[in-house]
Amino acid sequence: MSTKTGKTLTEGQRAYEAKRAAKAGMSLEKWLAAKERQQREEEKARLKATEPPKPPKKPGLFARLIERAHKPL
Repeated sequence: MSTKTGKTLTEGQRAYEAKRAAKAGMSLEKWLAAKERQQREEEKARLKATEPPKPPKKPGLFARLIERAHKPL
């Protein structure tokens, strides 16, 4: 059995994953697909966390006017 990542499972790994799939009430193929999907989501979240934050937005027209109104003359 090969997953989309190109890794092939040995007999021992396949038996282990089959036990985990049976315990979860899934077929082996569904289990491996769900596991791969979860790994992709974790990778995406990890990349998003390392992404630099966006610069703060410039204040809008009304915010600038109110700020100027509060400044002393």
